[in-house]
Amino acid sequence: MSSIHDQRYQRLIHSLITIRELKKITQVEVATSLKKPQSYVAKVENLDRRIDIIELIDWVSALNITLIELLESSELLT
Repeated sequence: MSSIHDQRYQRLIHSLITIRELKKITQVEVATSLKKPQSYVAKVENLDRRIDIIELIDWVSALNITLIELLESSELLT
C-alpha cells in the first residue's frame, strides 16, 4: 500500500487543510511562504504528492502552528 493512501497520512493532510481554512489562509499564501508554486500546495492537499518531514515542518510554520498541535488535531498522538 502506498503511504499516500494510509489513513493516518490522509488524516494529517486533512488536518492541514482544515487548519489552513480555519485560519483563512489561501493555498497561494502557504505556497508563497514555502517558496513553492500554488500547484505544489494543491497537489499535496489533493493527495497527488507526498510531503516529507522537513516539508511538514515548513508547512506548519507557514500556518503558524506547532508540529505537536498538528499531530494532536489529526489524532495521530492518541
